[in-house]
Amino acid sequence: MAQVLEFKLPDLGEGLTEAEIVRWLVDVGDVVTIDQPVVEVETAKAMVEVPCPYGGVVTARYGEEGTELPVGAPLLTVAVGGAETGRETGPEASGAPAASAPADAAASAAVSSEYSGNVLVGYGTAGPTARRRRVRRDNPATPTAPAAPTATPAAPAPPRPAAPAHAEASAPAAVTVASANGTAHDGPVPVISPLVRKLARDRGLDLRQVRGSGPEGLILRADVEQALAALERPAAPAPTTVPAPAPVAGGERVPLRGLRGAVADKLSRSRTEIPDATCWVDADATELMAARAAMNAAGGPKISLLALLARICVHALGRFPELNSTVDTAAREIVRLPSVHLGFAAQTPRGLVVPVVRDAGARTAESLTEEFARLTESARQGALTPADLTGGTFTLNNYGVFGVDGSTPIINHPEAAMLGVGRIIPKPWVHQGELAVRQVVQLSLTFDHRVCDGGTAGGFLRYVADCVEQPAVLLRTV
Repeated sequence: MAQVLEFKLPDLGEGLTEAEIVRWLVDVGDVVTIDQPVVEVETAKAMVEVPCPYGGVVTARYGEEGTELPVGAPLLTVAVGGAETGRETGPEASGAPAASAPADAAASAAVSSEYSGNVLVGYGTAGPTARRRRVRRDNPATPTAPAAPTATPAAPAPPRPAAPAHAEASAPAAVTVASANGTAHDGPVPVISPLVRKLARDRGLDLRQVRGSGPEGLILRADVEQALAALERPAAPAPTTVPAPAPVAGGERVPLRGLRGAVADKLSRSRTEIPDATCWVDADATELMAARAAMNAAGGPKISLLALLARICVHALGRFPELNSTVDTAAREIVRLPSVHLGFAAQTPRGLVVPVVRDAGARTAESLTEEFARLTESARQGALTPADLTGGTFTLNNYGVFGVDGSTPIINHPEAAMLGVGRIIPKPWVHQGELAVRQVVQLSLTFDHRVCDGGTAGGFLRYVADCVEQPAVLLRTV
C-alpha cells in the first residue's frame, strides 16, 4: 500500500529564509527517483536545483512558477511504497482506526526503501517526518486532525482536503502560533532559523507572543520584524482627515525580489551603515599591457588582465591590511582578516553578481585566470552556488568593460573597500619628460572611513598605480 509523503522546501543555508519557484522539473503523475532534482528555485544568493529525498509518484505540487515560498513550506507530495490512486490512501484517508503495529512496520520499511536518508550539502534535506494519524471525535464520520503542539487546543486545525491526482495543489493556510486572544502559549516555539531566534533574543522580544505566518505557525523573520516595529512604534495621534494621494498613473512595476531584491537590500545597507569615501588616480598602464602581451606570447594558457590586477590588489592588501577587514558594529571592533577572498563584479542576464575567488593570495596569475573564467561562466548560466557568492573580503570592479572611465562604487557590505578600474585607452601623457600617447587607466578606491584614514587609503591606491605603471615593482615581493 502506498504512503503519501510531503516534501517541504528545505533549508538552503547561508541564512536564506525563502525562495522563488523558477521552473518545475517534474509534473504531477511523474515517477521520480531518490535525490532527483524536482524544482529550480531562485534565492537571494543564486539559482539552485532542489532534489527530493523520496522516490515514487508525484501526486501534487504546491505553488506555480513565480511563487515565493518560505523555508518549510510544502513543495510537493510523493506516493511511495506502492501504486498510488489518489491524494491519500488507506485508513488515514477515510478516518478509519490506525493500522496495527505489523502494518506500521511494513509501511516504515517501504518508506525507508524509497528515501535516501542523505543530508545533501546546501539543501538541508532531512529524514521523513513521522506519520500523522487522524483522531475521531464523538462522531466517527467526522475525522479531524489533532491540534499542533504549539497551537491552542481549543482550536484544532481542520484536516487538509484531499487533492485529486494529476492536479495542482495550493499551499495550506498558515496556523497561528499564539492563541486567539493573543496570550502566550506553552511548549516549544517553531522558528524558521537560529538567526530569527537570535534577532528576537537580542531585541528582548518574547517569541511566545508572536504569531507565525509560515506553514504550521512557523515564525518567519518578517513576523519578528513586524512585532518589533509594533513595540517600538509610538502611540498614534488622534485620527485626522487627510486627502488620499493621487494614484500613480501608468508605469511598469517590477518586484524587488530574488537576486535583484538581495542586491537592492545590500546596497541600501551599505549606504546606510558604512561611512564611505572615494579617492582616485590616473595611471599609465602601457607597461602592464606590454608585460601581459609578453606573458601570452611565451606560450601556455593566456593570462587575463583581470588576473594581473587581482595579483596587484593582493600584494597591495599585504602592505595595507587595514583594507582587508570588516567592522563588528556590535562589539565596536575592526576585524582584520587573515586571507584575501577576492570578489569581482560580473554582469549577467539576471543582474549584477559578485562571485568570490577563495584564497586569491595563494594563486598564480594562471590560476586566477582559470577561476575568473569558471565563475564568470557559472554566473552567466545562473549556476553559482550560495558559497560562490559569499565570504568575500575585498572586491575588484572592472567597470571599464562597459566603456566607462571612472566611477565611485558602493562597497560590497560587509567588506571595507572596493577598487574600481576604468577602461584603458590611448591618451596624451608626459612620459620621461616628453609628451607621448600612452595607455591610461583611471583607478578609484572607495573605502570604509572607520577602518582607516585617507593616508592609508591613498597609500594603497598609489601602490596599486605604481604596480600598474611599473609591473617590475611586484618582483620585490615574488
